[in-house]
Amino acid sequence: MSKITGDVINVGLLKRVFQYVKPYQRIFIISVILTVLLAALAPLRPILIGYTLDHHIITGDYSGLLNMTILMLVLLVIQTGVQYSHTLLTNTLGQSAIRDLRIDVFNHITKLRLKYFDNTPIGQLITRTVSDLETIAEIFSEGLIVIIGDILMVIVIIGVMVYEDWALTLVVLLPMPLLIIATSIFQKAIKSAFQEIRTEVSNLNTYLQEHITGVSIIQYFARERQEYNKFLKINGRYRDANIRSNWYYSIFFPVVEIISAMSLGLLVWYGAKTILNNPAIKPGIITEFIMYIGMLFRPIRELADKFNTLQMGMVGAERVFKVLDTNEITDNKGTYAPELMKGNISFEKVWFAYNEENYVLKDISFEVETGKTIALVGATGAGKSSTINILNRFYEIQKGEIKVDGIKIQDYELSYLRNKIATVLQDVFLFSDTIFNNITLNNDAITMEEVIDAAKKVGAHDFIERLPGGYQYNVMERGATLSAGQAQLISFIRALVYNPAILVLDEATSSVDTETEMLIQRAIENLMKGRTSIVIAHRLSTIQKADKILVLEKGEIKEMGTHQQLLKLDGYYKKLYDLQFNSTGISTSV
Repeated sequence: MSKITGDVINVGLLKRVFQYVKPYQRIFIISVILTVLLAALAPLRPILIGYTLDHHIITGDYSGLLNMTILMLVLLVIQTGVQYSHTLLTNTLGQSAIRDLRIDVFNHITKLRLKYFDNTPIGQLITRTVSDLETIAEIFSEGLIVIIGDILMVIVIIGVMVYEDWALTLVVLLPMPLLIIATSIFQKAIKSAFQEIRTEVSNLNTYLQEHITGVSIIQYFARERQEYNKFLKINGRYRDANIRSNWYYSIFFPVVEIISAMSLGLLVWYGAKTILNNPAIKPGIITEFIMYIGMLFRPIRELADKFNTLQMGMVGAERVFKVLDTNEITDNKGTYAPELMKGNISFEKVWFAYNEENYVLKDISFEVETGKTIALVGATGAGKSSTINILNRFYEIQKGEIKVDGIKIQDYELSYLRNKIATVLQDVFLFSDTIFNNITLNNDAITMEEVIDAAKKVGAHDFIERLPGGYQYNVMERGATLSAGQAQLISFIRALVYNPAILVLDEATSSVDTETEMLIQRAIENLMKGRTSIVIAHRLSTIQKADKILVLEKGEIKEMGTHQQLLKLDGYYKKLYDLQFNSTGISTSV
């Protein structure tokens, strides 16, 4: 992992950032040219003012004064134009590079295995893709290029001062060591404060993302006051970190002003003494040097701040590239993508663990023939959902083989494999978008006619038509404006329009009422026709017609057979059945 240690910028990390500048080389080159031009133009105005004072104002040459005034106005317009172009181009360069980097980060995150998200707070990833990336943008707009420009300006101004009067220059620069010491101390202190701010921003984003998403749980259990108090502490740490950085600024800037005043005082004292002792020396040079002091101390004062901006950009880059360097990406070397997938599934001695140690699936072997239905039952934690996760290659198995149509799933092109497996989950996720876009997931190949046809087959067309705007109705974030049953029906339409070869129903009816369940059961029958289906359900009434039922317990297959066969075994499945059905035949969920 790239690191920033002390005051040294990691050159390798900086080069990696500048890889994103390559498509915008022209803008970069023009920005550098404008930076050099600004440094060259900087001392011209004091020179012109000093010359005007000595040769036109003192001598009373009003014609020459007018000409010099016009010349200075022209110079001012040129400087303004150059400064405007420089600021515009450096910011454009930064935002363009960051746009490309943000695209890469988002694209990379969407390809990461679910295992990565199991261990990484979503708020942290939001910080990486938003605020950390903005600090990288400042490398261009407020960091490296501006630092180079300020250093060039200081070098040019000192060079002009030495050329005009080396003795006067030495007097002006006498307090400079004090400024360098103060700047060094400030730079180290403010860097530490900025790092603390970045950490607290990440903590704040993580907390807000989790608790705003889970606000219903907070309200259900009346935890508003307790969570409010936690937020006060996190927000307080963020405030304190910002106050500390402001405190360093409040000390540093007055110190710089004092040192600048010392230079000015020495200049006035030495300059006045020199003029009195040598009348041939004109006051114009003193005026020039007074202006030079302001131009000299301003960039030096800001260098520490800008250098820290550069370092914070590098810290942000380090964090962002750490995400990009994450190898938790599903191997996508498979290229097999036949025109037709039949959907024959086979698990052969499959072992799987989330943490490489504790196996949640142990020596699992079964087969689902094309067009048949297999049901997975068992207590929570038995390994039902894990079976689905490894079939979709969200996680990789440690031992054994999983095949579809006799081909190992690793040999399939990943997007092809997942397109052929439609999964309907218990917890339906809907985006803040229209019903149509939630069904098609913005796939232009799916038409409105196909969506309506699928909705009618599922039995959802009538309720969608009753909504304001119909299929263009915005469901809001996570489908908040729809009932659980309605959201579930939309997920069924989504599965149907993608015409999968394999259908997975993971607790698809456990969150709906009896009437909606009956509607969904009819939809399931339509959906399963001609498709290989894997059904996970707690309600045994929903799987009695399955061609095969797999009973899992602690990651192992305990029983396998049809509903009637398993009842005759008088084993684990029979116990589940007896728990769910009392003597009157009324089903209860386990």
